[in-house]
Amino acid sequence: MRRLFSFTLAVLLLSPCLHAQQKDEKAVADKVEQLRKALIDPDRATLEKLTAPQLSYGHSTGLLQDQAAFIEALVSGSSDFVTITLSDQTISVVGNTAVVRHKLNGTNNDGGKPGVVKIAIMLVYVKQHNDWKLLARQAVKI
Repeated sequence: MRRLFSFTLAVLLLSPCLHAQQKDEKAVADKVEQLRKALIDPDRATLEKLTAPQLSYGHSTGLLQDQAAFIEALVSGSSDFVTITLSDQTISVVGNTAVVRHKLNGTNNDGGKPGVVKIAIMLVYVKQHNDWKLLARQAVKI
């Protein structure tokens, strides 16, 4: 009887935590999808809203950009995604930090030169003022 009571109490105490984590995972997944769309159809205000000012954006080529350079490359068209498909996505939330991993397949037209993109990505989101912001991204070639 004591074990059953202890188990029931533990379940009741952990349920709000599990629900909050699932809610955060869903919110982060929504931000990832918003970013995917913004990479294809870039808008400065949207990209600024989705990213933290301290953004560190690493490309599979080794190029590293801050928030301003990342946004400028997209809105100027020097970095031009045509299509993006994400797969094998996982999201892990710990406190106010989330780590997202996925594979990105797509096409681009950087500098007017068509290309194919196949990379694995790790994104780090941080919750700032009750909103998830992209803090870091690193891509590697598959």
